[in-house]
Amino acid sequence: MKIKTHTISLKSKYPFRIAHGVRNETDTFIVELSYKKFTGFGEATPVPYYGITPEVMNSVIAENKEMIENIIWEHPGKYWEALNPFIGHNHFVQCAIDIAAYDIWGQKNGKPVHKMLGLDNSKVPFSDYTLGIDEIPMMIEKMKEFDFPIYKIKLGTLNDIEIVKALRNETEAIFRVDANTGWTVEETIKNSEELSNLGVEFIEQPLKSDDFEGMKEVIKHTKLPIIADESCVVEADVERCIGHFSGVNIKLAKCGGITPAIRMIKTARAAKMKVMMGCMTESSIGISAIAQLLPLLDYVDMDGAMLISNDPAEGVKLENGKVIYCDRNGIGAILR
Repeated sequence: MKIKTHTISLKSKYPFRIAHGVRNETDTFIVELSYKKFTGFGEATPVPYYGITPEVMNSVIAENKEMIENIIWEHPGKYWEALNPFIGHNHFVQCAIDIAAYDIWGQKNGKPVHKMLGLDNSKVPFSDYTLGIDEIPMMIEKMKEFDFPIYKIKLGTLNDIEIVKALRNETEAIFRVDANTGWTVEETIKNSEELSNLGVEFIEQPLKSDDFEGMKEVIKHTKLPIIADESCVVEADVERCIGHFSGVNIKLAKCGGITPAIRMIKTARAAKMKVMMGCMTESSIGISAIAQLLPLLDYVDMDGAMLISNDPAEGVKLENGKVIYCDRNGIGAILR
């Protein structure tokens, strides 16, 4: 088996603003694994906030290249476990390699990954479309660009309720809001009441990621379900979120790939929590990987490739929020 890497700058269609800042482009990191006639692709968008850059990811792969290329494996989960002691400190590298391994696994067996996992994709959740923080007229314009049945609205401003009211005047679509840790306990409880009346389905990560004490108070008084995002990064975090959140949002890049994500879903389900999977700004490779787990999810945010103007890959697509699988095996994505 041989490994190659690609670092590609993804250009945002619009400046993408959340509570922490704004960006116009994002580097993504793509792994290409080759085995005999099969080529598998995996992706993880580096997050400098976590100390993860393309340079760091490449160095981890360079240091472990011989092992990555020479481990013999039949199932990608076993491959993940074999590599974990050596690359497990970098979940982003783990994720990209893990997705590429699942891609090869599916191709070798002549099936899409979801079928290899025994999942039925005939009924899967629709994806939302994300509206970054902007002037209200621009948010309305972006919302009208695509006719989605669900929108995720980024909040954490001084006029959050005004934004949601203005958007609600334009559509009857389902709303979800994501404060990206931008609210206090009091704001969250108060906002949940007003947002409930505006047809919002749930609130994502209102408080700082480590404010579990605050979440105890929120969960007692909120009028809406609360989904953990920044508070739920790796497997161990699911247990910590039980009793503090109504559900968890799992990101493949942050947790280390499909292998740990499946375990996280099982843990959340055992605790009767809702399960969401979210994306980063990423290409159709990462989005196609998420699609393989859709039958296990209640909610999904997989619009990352729609938010960029130069997708270097093709694979699973969204049509007005509906997931359209392609007819290739593995994860179904290829580099153009």
